[in-house]
Parts: sequence; structure tokens; C-alpha cells
Amino acid sequence: MRSTRQPVVTGLVAPGAVVELEIGPVAHGGHCVARLALDGDAAGSGGRPGGRVVFVRHTLPGERVRARLTESGDDATFWRADAIDILEASPDRVPSAWPAAGPDGVGGGELAHVALPAQRAWKATVVAEQLQRLAKIEREVVVEAAPGDDERGGLGWRTRIDLVVDDAGRAGMRGIRSHDVHALTDMPLASEAIANLGLFTRKWRPGSHVEAVAPANGQTPIILVDGMPFAGGSADNRPNARTSVRETFTVGGREYSYRVTADGFWQVHREAPSMLTGAVLEGLGDVDGATVLDLYAGAGLFTLPLADAVGLTGEVVSVEGDARAVHDARRNSHDRPNIELHHGEVAKVLAGTIDSDSDVIHADAVVLDPPRAGAGRKVITSIAELRPERIVYVACDPAALARDVSYLAEAGYGLTGLRAFDLFPMTHHVECVAVFTR
Repeated sequence: MRSTRQPVVTGLVAPGAVVELEIGPVAHGGHCVARLALDGDAAGSGGRPGGRVVFVRHTLPGERVRARLTESGDDATFWRADAIDILEASPDRVPSAWPAAGPDGVGGGELAHVALPAQRAWKATVVAEQLQRLAKIEREVVVEAAPGDDERGGLGWRTRIDLVVDDAGRAGMRGIRSHDVHALTDMPLASEAIANLGLFTRKWRPGSHVEAVAPANGQTPIILVDGMPFAGGSADNRPNARTSVRETFTVGGREYSYRVTADGFWQVHREAPSMLTGAVLEGLGDVDGATVLDLYAGAGLFTLPLADAVGLTGEVVSVEGDARAVHDARRNSHDRPNIELHHGEVAKVLAGTIDSDSDVIHADAVVLDPPRAGAGRKVITSIAELRPERIVYVACDPAALARDVSYLAEAGYGLTGLRAFDLFPMTHHVECVAVFTR
């Protein structure tokens, strides 16, 4: 039987030192937890019983690895490391689907060494752990795969990518927790339409920012360089140069079409719009004739289907802080008389501080899709003061969701439904749709 006792390190522990570690459970953020026993980390002044906590990337629970410390220090709450040699491998380990995102590589592919079913189990564990730790809720979580991802091996799902250009004019991405640019030869997570653009075979202006957008409906992709359209090998300065895309998806047998500013926000996974919208509508239930508040509404992804769900006797009140997104939403909803759009910071609109005509005074149900930081106590309190019967919360960060679950519980709303979706394969990110009732 292999000993599970951690080696005691007595030498150099500065960043760059290589240590041997027994890997423990997964943690939020795409790493696993290990403990490193240092000489003197016992009882006594300055000692740390059990050793230093080390967050280790590119590994799996139960593995034994040699890892290079990337962050360390006597005063640090925890250290960080990258596994560089796998001494004893997990059965869930596979050859990396994106080696450039491995140790010393770029961010955005931290689970590329994990089999797809194990990636989803990893994410389910994180969601459940965050709910238990931050909201004191015990809940079994299953992460659902998107259609077609297993057949593609979890690759080719991104309809949008952002690149930066190094000093030699090569497109790439930044290293994890770094400003250094790593030139790339490909981006396996990108859709075939983006892969065929030749972004990595040409020279760009050093220091520029390159974006590529290829709608899942097959529309011609757009390339932006520093926010400007790029076509035919140079900037497209024509007044009528194309700067938006048409996004379409089907849910409930009905097709929806949206104009979206090319560098504006839209769900990245090709299947995300239909999967998330279906989950939101399912979570709301029958809202015919109701007033539904759509917060952080963007270009109207949920707004249009919600308008159909509430019918002509209902109303959808949309709130979004980004002016370009509101402009897109206005164009997308121009023929929907039961949609009311508000431009402003969500917290301020809810508090009625924009102007007296934009006060939101009633909602039978609320849908919110906040940024990664979550809604926060102020917004949650304002939502609760409206006393909606049901709240559907779309979350891209389990920790922020769990924190807001606790705030909603304080306001009398219980978590009655939760679905999780693997809309970011090869990464630690997971999307959740949570339902609350009072």
C-alpha cells in the first residue's frame, strides 16, 4: 500500500521550486487542493498543522505529482502550483486536448487533461460544495452536456474568441494569471468557421486585440481588430462596414432572431441560447398575463421568448446597463408592444433612482442573468421587495450563485429547482439555472 503521508520539504520553497504532492479534492477555480508539509509546520509559533494549502492545476484527485510552485510565501494564505510530472495518474486522466493550455501555457483550458464525464462530475462537485459551504444547502447536482459536445470531444464549441498579438505579430492568448502573450498555432475550442479564418497563420499589428465572431447559424464570420471591422487583409473603414451579426436559435418549436453588436455580449457556446432559454421558461412555468422583470437582459436573449410566454396581456420589463446592448434589444423587440426597455445600472433602476418614469413597481416573476460577480445583496434585496412569486437566476459562477442563494433565503425565497449545464467544456466554468419561490 502506498503511503499517503506528505513528504516534508526543508529546502527552497520560492516560486519555481518543484515539490512532490498527493492531490486531494477539487476546488472552485479549476484546481485541486493539496497540502505541503514544511519543516517547522507543526505546533508552535508560526507552525501550520497539516502543512501549507496548495492549489494545484493540471491534476486530478488521488494523483501523486511533481509540481512547480507558481506562488508561495510565508505570509500567503495559500500557495499555487502547476503539476508538471504525473507520478501516479487518475483513471480520469486523458491526453490533453489542448497542450498549449497546460503548465506554463495559456488560460482557458485548465481541464483539457480530464475525460469529459469526469469534467462534468468535477463541476457538479464544485456547485454542490459551494451551495453547502456558502448557502448551507445539501443538494445533489448533475451537470448536463450540450448536444453534440460528446461527438466533438468537447471541442469546437466557441462561436467567439478573443486574441492578443505579441511583439512579433503573432496571435495568441495570455498566460494564466499573467500579462505575457503566448503565440498559438490553433484554438481547439473554437468552431470550425473560426478555425478556417487563418487567424494564426498571418501577421498582425503587435499589441493589437483580435476578435472573431462566427454565429452558429452559418452566417459569415466577422473579424474585429481593436474594435474595427477587418476584411481583405486590412481595416474596413467603409461607413457601411458590417459591425453586427445575426444570431438565431429555436426553443419550444419557435425560432428567434437577434441583431447583436459583434463585440457585444452573446452566449459563447453554440447551444447555450436554446438550452438556457428552455431552462428559464421551464423554471418560470405558466406566466401568461404576468409581468416578468428581465434583469441584466443584454440584447434580449430571454426578453423575446418571455414576451411570447406572457402573451399580449402580460408585460416584460427589461433592464440592462450597457447602452449598445439596449440599442440591440430595442431593434430586436421593435415589434413587441408588451416589452418595456430600461437602460441603467440594475441596482439603481430597481431602487428607482434613474427617474420617476422608470420605477419598477411590480413583478410577478423575475429573471436575472448577472455577470460573473453575481447580483449581490443590494440587488437581491430590491428584488425581494417586489415580492415576485418566482425568481429564475442564471449564473455563470457557482460561488456567486451560492452567496446569492443565502441572501434570497434570508428574504424568504427557497431554492426549489437547479439545473447545471456544461457550456464551457475543457474549462472549470459551469452555467446554472436556479429557481426560487417564496
